[in-house]
Amino acid sequence: MMNRIIKLFFVFILASVGGVYGQNPYNANIVVDRNGRGDYRNLQEAIEAVRAFDPAGPVTIYIRNGVYKEKIVIPTYVCGLRLIGESVEKTIITYDDHANINKMGTFRTYSFLVRGNDICIENLTIENGSQPLGQAVALHVEGDRIIFKKCRFLGNQDTIYAGKESSRQYFEDCYIEGTTDYIFGPSTCWFERCELYCKKNSYITAASTPQNVEFGYIFNNCKIVLADKTNAMYLGRPWRAYAMTLFMNTEMPEGIKPEGWHNWGKEDNEKTARYMEYNNKGAGANVSQRVKWSKVLSKKEAEKYTIENVLKGCDGWNPLTVSYSKPD
Repeated sequence: MMNRIIKLFFVFILASVGGVYGQNPYNANIVVDRNGRGDYRNLQEAIEAVRAFDPAGPVTIYIRNGVYKEKIVIPTYVCGLRLIGESVEKTIITYDDHANINKMGTFRTYSFLVRGNDICIENLTIENGSQPLGQAVALHVEGDRIIFKKCRFLGNQDTIYAGKESSRQYFEDCYIEGTTDYIFGPSTCWFERCELYCKKNSYITAASTPQNVEFGYIFNNCKIVLADKTNAMYLGRPWRAYAMTLFMNTEMPEGIKPEGWHNWGKEDNEKTARYMEYNNKGAGANVSQRVKWSKVLSKKEAEKYTIENVLKGCDGWNPLTVSYSKPD
C-alpha cells in the first residue's frame, strides 16, 4: 500500500511539472528555456535551427523567463519569424559590448541584430548592459517589415540603431531608454504609445533619413519621461542633413529645451532637416520658442501621417494587419 502511495505521489509531481513546463503557448514551433526544459537553452541556437526561407510559413519561438547573455543575430535568410518572451520584465536578452572595446566602433556593439525580413518580437527586454563608456547599441535593425510589441530597450548612448535605408519598423507599447542619440539611423520607423525615458541632458533622436525618403521617425501617442536632474533635453539633431522626425499627440514634460531641436553645429542642416510637431501636450510641448527651421503641422498637413501611409512602401505593408499563423 505504501509503495503504491509513493508511486502515485511521484506521478502527481511529474504531472505538475509537465503542466508548468510542458505548456506551449502560441503553439510555438520552438521553446527556449535557460533551465533546459525546452528545445534549446540558448536563443541563438534556436534561431539557427530555423529553416532558411521556410516554405511551411512563419515560425514561432517562445522564450521562457530568464537572462540570456548572448549576442543575437537573425540572419538575412531567416524570415517570417516570431519571437515571444514569457514576460517583458523577466525575459531578458543582454550583452555588454561598447565602441571603445578594442576599437570596436558603434556598429558591432549590438546585443540583438535583425537582418531578416518579416520579423515580429514581443514581450522581450533587449539590453546593452555596458557602463556608459561609449556608444553601445542594444538593438540594430537592418531587415524590412519588422514589428516590436510590448518590448523594453535598455541602454545609454545609441540604444536603438534603425540601421538601413528604407527599412520599415513598427514599435508598439514599447519602453525605450537612453542618454545620447538613443534612437538613430536612416530607417522609417513608427512609434505608437511608446515611453521614451531620457537618462541625462542630451538628444533623443539622431535620424539620418536619406533625401529621397519621405518618412523617417514618427512618434504618435507617446510619452517622454525625464530622469531626475534631466532638465535640458532636445527632441533631436540631424545625423545627416535630411533627417526627418515628427512628434505628434505626444506628452512632453518640462525639461524639453524650448528650442526643441539642434542643428548638430552645422547651419546648413537648418536648410534641409525635416523636424515637425503636431498636437503635443505638456509643459515641454510649447512651440513658441522652437527653432525657426522646425515646423508645426496644421491639422490638414498631419492627416497624411498614418501608419498605413507611412509604412506602406511599394508592397502595401500594414503592421496592424499582419498575421503569423501558418497557412492551411
